[in-house]
Amino acid sequence: MTSRSPLLLLTVARLKLFFREPSAVFWSFGFPILLSIALGIAFRDKPPEPIAAAVQAGPGAERVVASLEASGQVKARPLEADAAKSALRTGKVAIVVRPGATRTYAFDPTRPESRLARTVVDDLLQRADGRVDPTPVAEAKLTEPGSRYIDFLLPGLIGLNIMSSGMWGIGYVIVEDRTRKLLKRMLAMPMKRSHFLLSFVFMRVLFLAIELPVLMLFGWLAFSITIRGSLLLLGLIALLGAFAFAGLGLLVASRARNTQTVGGLMNLVMMPMYVLSGVFFSSANFPEPMQPFIKALPLTALNDGMRAVINEGAGFAAVAPQAGILAATALVTFVAAVKLFRWS
Repeated sequence: MTSRSPLLLLTVARLKLFFREPSAVFWSFGFPILLSIALGIAFRDKPPEPIAAAVQAGPGAERVVASLEASGQVKARPLEADAAKSALRTGKVAIVVRPGATRTYAFDPTRPESRLARTVVDDLLQRADGRVDPTPVAEAKLTEPGSRYIDFLLPGLIGLNIMSSGMWGIGYVIVEDRTRKLLKRMLAMPMKRSHFLLSFVFMRVLFLAIELPVLMLFGWLAFSITIRGSLLLLGLIALLGAFAFAGLGLLVASRARNTQTVGGLMNLVMMPMYVLSGVFFSSANFPEPMQPFIKALPLTALNDGMRAVINEGAGFAAVAPQAGILAATALVTFVAAVKLFRWS
């Protein structure tokens, strides 16, 4: 038996075990696709929703309502003072207009939609009162592939799937085999510890070769998502991500004695990345002092790298920092896992 035979046999065995589990196939392929469909429909291209506004009942209220409704940009309704205040407090309207000699706008400045409503409503009413802009303006509206929410979302879902598959698909399986005393039986096999651990890594790489094209093909067919950069570079970033999270999965499982322990450890590792790494919304929303920590997270590097290649057509130089973070994570975690791993 050659030195590479144990590794090859173990890798093939891992692939066969995976495809014999329908639930594992669903969570790797079906769930990201269903989630993309649901969110893609929810955030599909459509006319902007009209701003919800209340006009406090009183003299001049009907004229204000009519001026706002005529624009089609605002859905206004007259309400008594207490009802208008309640509607603003509960988020049913974004702004309350109080007519009078001095028109008053009641809104919550901490809510972005309220600040926008204040600007739009005031502009419409000032124009209805006869205001003319001193400088002519023109609008150039941009809506094209690459700038939509689904273009932002799909790379994040792929990154999330690579992380979850690497952590749960490797870490949980190893610990489950340890609790069932199956790992002890491996000691009798003519193989190195590194062969056993590498078989999980190679299984993830082979699986990625199926997973990534399927998800990108779905994005192209369902939402016309196009890859503006190099397919090879996209594959390289995804491959480094698979290596990084396979290494993290191995490290987390290297000494955990039961599935409860490894489940808690994996949630401890993954939860910050679920929230901070820009899967469903941009990580730039977090405060500036947090950004160095967020940028160092492997899921942030994976998501940012894939988005840069897919949506911006970035080359290798632009994604080299992200590639470096993923490669360093993969190397450090795998070496540490080999050192710390125990069979029982």
